Amino acid sequence: MSASTVSSKKAVSKTAKKTTVAKKTTVASSAVAVKKTTLKAAPAKKTTVAKKPSSPGKTPPVAKKTDAVSAAAKAKAAAAAKAQREREAKAAAAKKAAAAKAKAAATAKAQREREAKAAAKEREVKAKAAAKEREAKAKAAAKEREAKAKAAAKEHEVQRKARERAALEAKKVREIEAKKKAIEAERQRKQREIERRNHEELKRQERRELEERKRQEALERKMHSKPYADDPVFLAELRELLVETQKVTAEQILVLESAVNDLLEGRERPEYDEEDGSSAGSDYDRDQLKMQLDNERLKVELIDVAVARVDDGSYGRCDSCFEPIAKDRLRAQVPVFTCVTCRANG
Repeated sequence: MSASTVSSKKAVSKTAKKTTVAKKTTVASSAVAVKKTTLKAAPAKKTTVAKKPSSPGKTPPVAKKTDAVSAAAKAKAAAAAKAQREREAKAAAAKKAAAAKAKAAATAKAQREREAKAAAKEREVKAKAAAKEREAKAKAAAKEREAKAKAAAKEHEVQRKARERAALEAKKVREIEAKKKAIEAERQRKQREIERRNHEELKRQERRELEERKRQEALERKMHSKPYADDPVFLAELRELLVETQKVTAEQILVLESAVNDLLEGRERPEYDEEDGSSAGSDYDRDQLKMQLDNERLKVELIDVAVARVDDGSYGRCDSCFEPIAKDRLRAQVPVFTCVTCRANG
């Protein structure tokens, strides 16, 4: 229910209430007027009564008749006045009722006009509201369509970006997988290369070990070789050369020992003077002789070793390279334990 309808009903109810109040007021005014007329007529009777003789004696007949006629006339006049007042009151009441009715009709007409205006205004408001609502709905629909379009565009953009991200991630995954495969292939290649190198190194090591064993075996054979064992004549020649050299060396040792002893005895003589420098020369000579004596003694010992090797057949083998020493070198230098090459290399 609209506000204008409610206000119209309230106005009609107020008008009905005012009409009822006006009717009640008219009835009350009529009753008051009747009462006032009755009250006004009552003193007249009292006045009539008051005109009676105050004496308790009998009233004359003429006077009684006149008084009765006067009382009847007065009563008739009072009744006529009362009737007139009643008619006037009724007329006034009717007039008031008509005025109230006219006023109620005018009020009702004004109410109807107000209601019509209110209804027209309400219809206008409703029309405006409907137009506004239609406009709002149209705007809302347009806004909703725009929002849907934006949402669809946004969703499309999100899906596009998601596809791009997915494609990029897939590309990255492929690249990572390719890198992993390449790394794995490179690792396997390196592993195969390492295994190949290790295998080759193992083979080289085995070859080196084999060569080393062969070398050691050859060296062992060389170390225990007897280069001139098959030539006993040459070994006998070397033995004789060694023995003869040993005899010569022993004689040389005796000579050197005698010379050293002579120097020592000369140093102990009284005429030996240390201040003229002769002592320094004699000491140097003695040291040289002692050094030569030591070398000759060492030579004798080496000749003993050489003779022992000649006996077991190993003489003539180089102590460094274990190769046979040339016969010429064995004959030229007594004793000798290294070849020319090892001697030159130190």
